[in-house]
Amino acid sequence: METASKPGRDVQPKKARLQTKKKKPRRYWEKEATLTAAGASPGPPRNKKRNRELRPQRPKNINLPKKSRIPGKPQFPKKPREQRNLEPQRNLSGAQDPFPGPAPIPEEVARKFRRIDKSKKLPHSKSKTRSRLEVAEAEEEEISIKAARSELLLAEEPGFLEGEDGEDTAKIRQAEIVEAVDIASAAKHFDLNLRQFGPYRLNYSPVGRHLAFGGHRGHVATLDWVTKRLMCEINVMEAVRDIRFLHSEALFAVAQNRWLHIYDNQGIELHCIRRCDRVTRLEFLPFHFLLATASETGFLTYLDVSVGKIVAALNARAGRLDVMTKNPYNAVIHLGHSNGTVSLWSPAMKEPLAKILCHRGGVRAVAVDSTGTYMATSGLDHQLKIFDLRGMFQPLSARTLPQGAGHLAFSQRGLLAAGMSDVVNIWMGQGIASPPSLEQPYLTHRLSGHVHGLHFCPFEDVLGLGHSGGITSMLVPGAAEPNFDGLENNPYRSQKQRQEWEVKALLEKVPAELICLDPRALAEVDVISLEQEKKERIERLGYDPEAKAPFQPKPKQKGRSSTASLVKRRRKVMDKEHRDKVRQSLEQQPQKQEKKAKPLKARPSALDRFVR
Repeated sequence: METASKPGRDVQPKKARLQTKKKKPRRYWEKEATLTAAGASPGPPRNKKRNRELRPQRPKNINLPKKSRIPGKPQFPKKPREQRNLEPQRNLSGAQDPFPGPAPIPEEVARKFRRIDKSKKLPHSKSKTRSRLEVAEAEEEEISIKAARSELLLAEEPGFLEGEDGEDTAKIRQAEIVEAVDIASAAKHFDLNLRQFGPYRLNYSPVGRHLAFGGHRGHVATLDWVTKRLMCEINVMEAVRDIRFLHSEALFAVAQNRWLHIYDNQGIELHCIRRCDRVTRLEFLPFHFLLATASETGFLTYLDVSVGKIVAALNARAGRLDVMTKNPYNAVIHLGHSNGTVSLWSPAMKEPLAKILCHRGGVRAVAVDSTGTYMATSGLDHQLKIFDLRGMFQPLSARTLPQGAGHLAFSQRGLLAAGMSDVVNIWMGQGIASPPSLEQPYLTHRLSGHVHGLHFCPFEDVLGLGHSGGITSMLVPGAAEPNFDGLENNPYRSQKQRQEWEVKALLEKVPAELICLDPRALAEVDVISLEQEKKERIERLGYDPEAKAPFQPKPKQKGRSSTASLVKRRRKVMDKEHRDKVRQSLEQQPQKQEKKAKPLKARPSALDRFVR
């Protein structure tokens, strides 16, 4: 028996009709929702738990490719990190590397590039500071290993001159050296006959590619001495006493008879500094952009070429200044005086940093090696001395010359050249960090006129000689550093690279106030000044703001903050601090005893007064 359906049963309720009407609008970036079954009316959402049961479960260990957000980009399944590390690296042929990983670096090679001494223990400091020191030490170790690994790329080796059995290398002439070397090296030896404008002073550019020379009768010229291309040539119509390149080959300074003049590489006069008058010698400090001038009036003047201002004008109070050189290590200026002393100057102080008594007569020439360790001086007493600048400035060796050396120059690898009248002698040491041996000369060369200037060319085994007959380029095997830093001094850089280097050098310019004898002292803490400032602060405030506050126990509940309990806790903390102080004093006691212990001396003798 069929029953009739009640009227209104198939009609949807009012709430369902409202849901169908208020359909959420679809955005253009959203995909269309999947349509429901045909004829089925959209109803309330089904149970999510039931849908999760019917959905097939994906195993966790299977890596399925993800859909790419960029259309058309192929996707490749990535291997898990553990599987990639475990698989050995194989070549195209399928062979396995028998020596996986980077090649080991010997400890001796890495020690040469290491700047942190591992033998010193880290100071007892806060955990945060200690962690920073450990991170810095780890970075320094990694940098030293990378530098030692890249040393294999330095293919050039320093040259040397070795005679046959028992042959003296000082007897080998320049003509024999030119015949033995290759064509490119032989072209570096040349002579410029300029007798009508001599004698000459000369200077090489910092990269060693360009040469500037000036004659006493006004002749000034610069050239690319490798290709022999003349850059500029002028006559200033007055005496030229010295010439120096500035930070690049585009600018050079000329100390003329009256004032100091600045020229560019085309010979155009850019500046005339009248505050620097009667200049006799010039030196340029590249990292500070300072041009140091010594004058007849006895003043040492520092000119900042980046801003064109006089930084300092110091009165040496020693008469005419015509002997000057710079220390490449710490940028200290060395002045030689007529009383036999050499004074060391910095623009930050009005008095000399040190004075060294070197000779019984006046000082004729001074030179400092590239490491700033040794200083060579020559005087009117015909003595040539080598001093150690690291300690008490004691002389290491001395030699009496038949004629006093009027000009001295050190090479990059520690060779010492001395000009005596028309003869040039060169002495050689055991290495770059050892003083030159003055017993036997390494090379000897005779010129056609009296020597007036010496300068070793950077990164080339060449010694430039200025004399009364012109300019001579002399070959000296083993004089220069064979490898150069392309980011610092690149002889093959373009004009664009030179401009970028100038901008970076100006940004990294070192202030003139930081010039001192020991540059490493800038990184140390001035404990004396720090303690003095602390005492002044305590006197000004009336209390020590950094003093440790006395221990105050925190209040506790349930009767644990009684007076006896608080006193007991304070006593416990005080006992702990006392034990720490006693332990620290016991650790320092053996060190004090070692300092007090003195070696036993023999019985005094009457002859002790003759011992110096």
